[in-house]
Amino acid sequence: MKNVQGNEGKKDTLPWLKQKASSKLTKKTLYKRIPVLGWAPKYDKAAAVGDILAGVTVGLMVIPQALAYSGIAGLPPQYGLYGSFIGAIVYIFFGSCKDVPMGPTAISALLTFQSIKGMGPEHAVLLCFFTGLVQFVMGIFGLGFLIDFISGPVSSGFTSAVALIILTSQVKDILGVHAPGSVFTEIWKNIFQDIHNTNAWDTCLGIACIIVLLVMRVVGQMKIGPSKGELSSFQKCFNKSLWLLATARNAIIVIVCGFIGYALYDGTSPLTLIGAVPAGLPSLQPPPFGGYNRIENNTEVHVPFVEMMANLSTGIIVTPLIGLLETIAICKAFSDGKPVDATQELIAIGLANIANSFVHAFPGAGALARAAVNNSSGVKTPLGGLYTGILVILALLFFTPFFYYIPKAALAAIIIAAVIFMVEVRVVKPMWRSKKSDLFLGVCTFVACLVLPLEVGILVGIGLNVLFILYHAARPKISIERLTTSRNTEYLMITPDRCLIFPSTDYVRNLVTKHSIRQGIPVVIDCSHIYGADYTAATVVETITKDFALRNQPLFFYNLKPSVSAVFEGLSPQDFVVYYDHDQLDDLLEKQNAKKTDTNNIV
Repeated sequence: MKNVQGNEGKKDTLPWLKQKASSKLTKKTLYKRIPVLGWAPKYDKAAAVGDILAGVTVGLMVIPQALAYSGIAGLPPQYGLYGSFIGAIVYIFFGSCKDVPMGPTAISALLTFQSIKGMGPEHAVLLCFFTGLVQFVMGIFGLGFLIDFISGPVSSGFTSAVALIILTSQVKDILGVHAPGSVFTEIWKNIFQDIHNTNAWDTCLGIACIIVLLVMRVVGQMKIGPSKGELSSFQKCFNKSLWLLATARNAIIVIVCGFIGYALYDGTSPLTLIGAVPAGLPSLQPPPFGGYNRIENNTEVHVPFVEMMANLSTGIIVTPLIGLLETIAICKAFSDGKPVDATQELIAIGLANIANSFVHAFPGAGALARAAVNNSSGVKTPLGGLYTGILVILALLFFTPFFYYIPKAALAAIIIAAVIFMVEVRVVKPMWRSKKSDLFLGVCTFVACLVLPLEVGILVGIGLNVLFILYHAARPKISIERLTTSRNTEYLMITPDRCLIFPSTDYVRNLVTKHSIRQGIPVVIDCSHIYGADYTAATVVETITKDFALRNQPLFFYNLKPSVSAVFEGLSPQDFVVYYDHDQLDDLLEKQNAKKTDTNNIV
């Protein structure tokens, strides 16, 4: 009998599964989840020219940045390059935004550094895999909405703190001192302790590079010719040359400083060089799921997978969320008013990070600075990432011997000149004028990220943000007015400004009770702004109606939404009166007075 029932259950389940699968696996869904199917058939020569130009331009930018970001992550320089080609190519097929240049970013590098805690590339590679896996799973289950809990003030505070931490982490390379640490205060403490070992060559070169980079940035924004009207061919060419010079400034600095490092090298160098970078492409292999072996005190020790996961701790959760936040910021900035599909971006960057983990990379995301260059270079489709990836592959195959002579101070200067503009000072004044509590939230996040590990700081900011939301939900604004009907009957109008849910019900009940007893006149609760309610609110409404009935004080609900009324009526409260027309109020009051008079006569 059980087998028969089991077979019947299978027979019932299979059609249901087929129906669900057929409803999901439609052509529309396929095109949505693999966007390349939508734009590839319409690809033309004009799009190809735009993508090639943009891809090469971004490639010139990403190579020096990748070398520099490896230093932020606490990894050898080649690991940044390893994360700059496969992920960019994977994004071509699944990415929904043409402007996103998938690769290492300053924020992802810093999060990697704070997650792996100096434990080596194996932890970074494993973090990359699980960052991608978490992002992909979030995308499959449509959890992109989670970034909505990171508000603008929290994001600004976090980004500004990250910029200062990154800048601080590069000061040691500008000075040529040894200053380990991952927290802002800790790094500065170690810098001052070792500042007597400052290398004058590194300092002079680093400061000179920062000045040149900032000047080139300003030069790139200069234009000749009328602001309105037609430009001549010379003016267009000159403006484009200035823009290209500014865009390629990082590559120019690296090349020039590399020649300086080479000229000064005679077995040793007065400058601190990045040293040997392995030539060729990385081997294709899975992340260290079985753990890895490391040398401790001249003894080989095996580090199991479980211990590696414990070492990565909260980095596995924070890094994917921040990566999504970076990428969505780019999509919104260049969406031209089109909706942004956070779910698809999660799938795209998740698969890109998973692919990157098989070529020894650390986590990456979309970089806003490179996206701006990508957009201004005229990128037409995500295929621009292919040409960026090809350029990085060529660099790994042919230019790694040259990388040996690049001074660390030059890479530090590139990072400092870039991240200094990430400090969002410009939002302070508008935030102060619009809502001071938001500024408080941003400052708290900023301070928390500076004095605590970064992942803890952002969680503090999100936690405070949620507390603010809960407080506002628990304390709705309620207006109270004493009004008069057309027949000169006074009544009290109480108007909540939002939904009635469990955190706010007791507050609303106490306030209604206090003012109704004090005034002693009929009460009307205006429900025009109440778009939702829960069971707790229904029990409170039932209690309030009973209290008013015991006091023989009229209570009416005005303009209650049918869906909310259904919640309240679920408990079948007595004396629950709803009306939708102001003219009805006089009639309701007269009926209530008549009922009250009859009751008194009976007594």
